[in-house]
Amino acid sequence: MKQGKLYGVGVGPGDPELMTQKAVRIIQESDVIAVPKGGTGEQTALNIAADFIREKPVLHCEMPMTRDQKVLDTCHEQAADIICAQLDAGKNVAFLTIGDPAIYSTYWYEHRRVAARGYGVEIVPGIPSFCAAAARLGQALCEGSQMLHIIPASHTSTREGLALPGNKILMKAGRSILEVRDLLEADGKLDNAALVERCSMEGERVVRDLRDLEDPTGYFSVILVREGQG
Repeated sequence: MKQGKLYGVGVGPGDPELMTQKAVRIIQESDVIAVPKGGTGEQTALNIAADFIREKPVLHCEMPMTRDQKVLDTCHEQAADIICAQLDAGKNVAFLTIGDPAIYSTYWYEHRRVAARGYGVEIVPGIPSFCAAAARLGQALCEGSQMLHIIPASHTSTREGLALPGNKILMKAGRSILEVRDLLEADGKLDNAALVERCSMEGERVVRDLRDLEDPTGYFSVILVREGQG
């Protein structure tokens, strides 16, 4: 029996209209859909692509929101086992991930494991959240010779990243947003920063002055910091 193939499909930032034609086609042609299931149980990627999945079977892969590497490794191996069982049965599997599969994606952990076992894999790119956020703000991410840095704001490298020359994208700000705001203010960058939460999703919020924030934001929060006004 011919083995199936694993597709890592980026479904974009949230609005189904921002999915690519190829993403839609691969989802429609695949036999099985796989989605990450986080600690909250919210399966955002599944919701975005719901209209194209119809009655296909869905694999719910546990991907807990933890930094315990042993727990993560166990979950990723279990997910790879589940996916490979479908591939062995000749089924093509589309693993859905919000944004793009190559940017802070849970899919990538499965991609490496499944590929290492000798199965066929393919990445279908999607629109990243920060591109949608820039469009929502009406701003360019970078111009001319400007550099652009992507920084995980929920980790300890935020201060180092902010010191780099050029424009910055701060992703996964969420619970640490108030600390990030204080860092931006201390560095004199607060006036050049803006935030988009849940960009192109239900409940979208745009904050052009981070001084207005009183509470932590959700996980799907992106901050754009420009080097100078513009």
